[in-house]
Amino acid sequence: MFNALVLDKNPDFSAELREVDDSFLPTFADGGGVTVAIEHSTLNYKDGLAITNKSPVVRSWPMVAGIDGAGTVIDSDHPAWKAGDRIVHNGYGVGETHKGCLAAKARLHGDWLVRLPEAFTTRQAMAIGTAGYTAMLCVMALERHGALDKPADGEVLVTGATGGVGSVAVALLSRLGHKVVAATGKASEEAYLKQLGATSIIDRAELSSPGKPLQKERWKAVVDAVGSHTLVNACAQTRYGGAVAACGLAQGFDLPATVMPFILRGVALLGVDSVMAPQAKRQEAWTRLARDLAPGLLEQITSEAPLTGAIQAARELMDGHVRGRIVVCIKA
Repeated sequence: MFNALVLDKNPDFSAELREVDDSFLPTFADGGGVTVAIEHSTLNYKDGLAITNKSPVVRSWPMVAGIDGAGTVIDSDHPAWKAGDRIVHNGYGVGETHKGCLAAKARLHGDWLVRLPEAFTTRQAMAIGTAGYTAMLCVMALERHGALDKPADGEVLVTGATGGVGSVAVALLSRLGHKVVAATGKASEEAYLKQLGATSIIDRAELSSPGKPLQKERWKAVVDAVGSHTLVNACAQTRYGGAVAACGLAQGFDLPATVMPFILRGVALLGVDSVMAPQAKRQEAWTRLARDLAPGLLEQITSEAPLTGAIQAARELMDGHVRGRIVVCIKA
């Protein structure tokens, strides 16, 4: 028997820590399952939505929450993995359509796993989690477009800067030599953001209301985890030939925009998906994180909760009372 954070709908929604056994774990028809002892998990925004039932994230019931996990392989039916291997997992519908990692054990498909970089412990990997891995994918997308070719030339905007994606994006971009402007609604967190490397802070209210289709050019690049009017205004303020990497919808999933920034300034809107990203891109992202993210900064952006406290931590996350990342310690 082992503990798992189980979400159910029978018929009403419930979220509770429950003792289950191995029969509760999923199986895979192609025989590619890998059973993992999860040492650490985390709470991303999507986890918060699922655990608090604020959005229809879960597609199959009952569900074990947790889209991220890091730990050690117990046994494997997949040729790429053997007992004792250290893994990190992000996305692939886990915690939505496949039972997840807020549990002492998970059975995951071997094709979904990434070998844990030697630079990271399982706790550090979950301090990064999907949010940090997504931030790295955003940076990579902007680099591929050429928007980050000249670090000293211009400013990079990061929206939702005290959140998980935002915090890691600020730290990464600063480490890579860019001038980072952090947008946040939490003026009290200015010192925190500057410790991560932000050169200046702006109030998110400057971006969150309807604005003109074209505004004063400012940003050479943007990492946006907010969506809606914030994303629209970020695009309207992006310099000629610049790019915006969009990966979130904290303000909303609408895009009340015009085509003017795209056809008059050549601005590129780059969609960044972390859930189904191919393995090559995942491997590259984790390799880059091991190289480009200062390990000491992880402690500054991370708080910890036990598995028994994960439901309350998810509520606090959705209420906007959390900055950075929450690591969930599975092992007692």
